[in-house]
Amino acid sequence: MKGYAAAALVLGLIILIFGTVFALQGDGVIGGSVMSNNSFWIYAGSVIAVVGVAIAGFGAWTGFRKPAPKSSGQ
Repeated sequence: MKGYAAAALVLGLIILIFGTVFALQGDGVIGGSVMSNNSFWIYAGSVIAVVGVAIAGFGAWTGFRKPAPKSSGQ
């Protein structure tokens, strides 16, 4: 796996976790925060989580795909 692909995968997973926590706080599942029971954080957290999935997916896709075969130049 290439360095930037691994970094994108890890960064995307971290963003996904943060977005999920934000959404759960907004829904009131995780309490004790200013964000608790606030519908803005349900939507914002969901968008953040989707962005995290996209970044992690990009990292996984670029890191695990096989390189194109080199042509012989003939």
